[in-house]
Amino acid sequence: MFFWTPYTFVRIVSFFIAGILLGIYQPDFLPEHFALPALVGSVVLYFFLSWKLTSDFKPFGTGLVGLLAIFLAGYVNTMFNTDSRRPDHLNHVVESVEKYSVVITGYAEEKEKSWKVEGVIQQYHNGAEWKNGYAKVLLYLSRKDFEKPFSYGDRLLINGSPQELQGPANPGEFNYKRFLTFRKIYHQHFLRSSQVHYIENTPPSIIVAYSFHVRRWAENVISKHITGEQERSVAAALILGVKDGLDNDLVQAYASSGAMHVLAVSGLHVGIIYLILSFVLKPLHKWRYGKWVLAVISIFVLWSYAFVTGLSPSVLRAVTMFSVIAISRPLNYRTNIYNTLAVAAFILLVWEPFLIMSVGFQLSFLAVIGIVYIQPKLYWLWQPPNFFFDKVWQITCVSIAAQMATCSLGLLYFHQFPLYFLFSNLFVIPGAFISLLLGVLLLVVSGVEPVALVVGSVLEFILWLLNYLVFSVEQLPYSLINNIYITTFQSWLLMGILVSALLLLQYRRFAFVMALFFSGFTFGLVHWYHYREDVNHEKFVVYRVAGQCAMEWMTNGQSFFIADSTLMSDRDRMRFHIRPNRLISGVHRVHTNEIPFMSQQDGARLFAWKNQLILQIITDNFFFPEGMEVDYIVLSGNSIQDISKLTQLTCKQFIIDSSNSIFTATKIMKQAEEFNLPVYSVLHQGAFITKL
Repeated sequence: MFFWTPYTFVRIVSFFIAGILLGIYQPDFLPEHFALPALVGSVVLYFFLSWKLTSDFKPFGTGLVGLLAIFLAGYVNTMFNTDSRRPDHLNHVVESVEKYSVVITGYAEEKEKSWKVEGVIQQYHNGAEWKNGYAKVLLYLSRKDFEKPFSYGDRLLINGSPQELQGPANPGEFNYKRFLTFRKIYHQHFLRSSQVHYIENTPPSIIVAYSFHVRRWAENVISKHITGEQERSVAAALILGVKDGLDNDLVQAYASSGAMHVLAVSGLHVGIIYLILSFVLKPLHKWRYGKWVLAVISIFVLWSYAFVTGLSPSVLRAVTMFSVIAISRPLNYRTNIYNTLAVAAFILLVWEPFLIMSVGFQLSFLAVIGIVYIQPKLYWLWQPPNFFFDKVWQITCVSIAAQMATCSLGLLYFHQFPLYFLFSNLFVIPGAFISLLLGVLLLVVSGVEPVALVVGSVLEFILWLLNYLVFSVEQLPYSLINNIYITTFQSWLLMGILVSALLLLQYRRFAFVMALFFSGFTFGLVHWYHYREDVNHEKFVVYRVAGQCAMEWMTNGQSFFIADSTLMSDRDRMRFHIRPNRLISGVHRVHTNEIPFMSQQDGARLFAWKNQLILQIITDNFFFPEGMEVDYIVLSGNSIQDISKLTQLTCKQFIIDSSNSIFTATKIMKQAEEFNLPVYSVLHQGAFITKL
């Protein structure tokens, strides 16, 4: 018997995922007119071989054809779930869109200057007539104009045309466009009140509408009974998954202490509820059909909790996983847990194949698999002498197992590693357990005001204590290793190192030694290549940050950065636009606006860097001698309206930075073309970067 025989559904979901990934990364690999017949043909062939082949050849022959059919099913499922393939999708509209009707399909998120909410376009007007169209769109409603956002099901008439999402404009910048396309969103629109007209409320789903209504009620209950701002925001995040109120300091503290997972309702929270149910309803096991009663009650409570949280994707993912686990127990109490998890993943991916690209989906399943496989092996290494130490050791083993399984993805996506995660989880996990229990209790007893006041006060104290401990851990020296940069391929190699090491410890085979060596050696080789190509170079970068000037010189892990003060003080924009390139370039020390190689001129700045002369023109009151030669000329702040003024200067490249208006940049580009001058517009072409 092959070692993979007991893992039937693991094989099935693995090939299904392979088909999905092919459909995502190579969507035209198999033409639509070929893929579906190939799937049907492979299914027919599978049943034919099952009927005709003898028992000696049946497992091998039918197995291969069956797995091929599963692979094709994943590919076809992805194809039919890709909205941009729809003939009525807005991506295929070549005519102008002057206005359109949209229905709100999401729950509004509160941002610093706007409300962000998702909608679906139903019709558009091209200036002559209305036509049916379809596209998901992100709407940003200015908080200056809109005191409160629109609700789920509101149908709006919007003047103007939605903009297609733009890809990353700076090196290493997060690809927000790709992130949203995995959610089937290809357009966005920034709106003022004059552009929006309310029509009516027609919810696409009554169930979702009621779920959002219940979520708003739950938010109001929490806001009423928890007065502390940080405690209230943590309660809303921990109990309902509402993260709008979390400030940067709070998020950073939880990230630094390794407790970020409690601020997003996911497998941990749903697992806590399932654990409570299993403990409370344990006496049902004595009944003849007690396991089935427990499964039904558990599934009902879990989905009720999902309903209260607004049926968010992360909660639905976790509830589906634990629902499969709950129903698998009465069917066969000794069911292979890996097959159970594979069934849950299969159900989710059939419903939405693009979930495979969700960070939450990846982290949730990896964490659970790590806990299932690694935690028991760690736990049996030591037998605690008493109950207290036993519980501490259990939490420690769970923390280590989950961290080992998700470490590579954490480094890839978040570029950091919390050193004190073992210590913080000793109080964070029990704190989350108690807080979630009290939070659910608060919602249940909210109608009895005296009881609700007591429960709310206790919950607020627990959250205050939890926040205090988290901030205390953050203040410890070396609490966080950050600015770690690895590629996606290196993340896979780290997973390979972990899996090879675990299999080597379990099976003691030389093949796993070779796999471990190959993964480690390749990881080092890739890292050396990255250092050679990206770190061990002197670079000059002009970033694209809308309305801002931002330039940086990098060498030997140091950078010299000059930018407008408004950008310097905006941590979010700095983190989004500037920090990724510093990670790639191995920068560990930054000098801001202290440029020793800069000289200030009338209306300009001159930078003498590594035998390179870079001239930045910042106002129109500049003067330089005729025939001056520099390497680069950076035009900033709409200082130049007529590039013919600069024809007496000689340079390799004119660079129009993003502090200019798009109108000015476009005009200068046209003028430069007339004079045959080399010009690069950061606004049009993305960041300018050169290795000196």
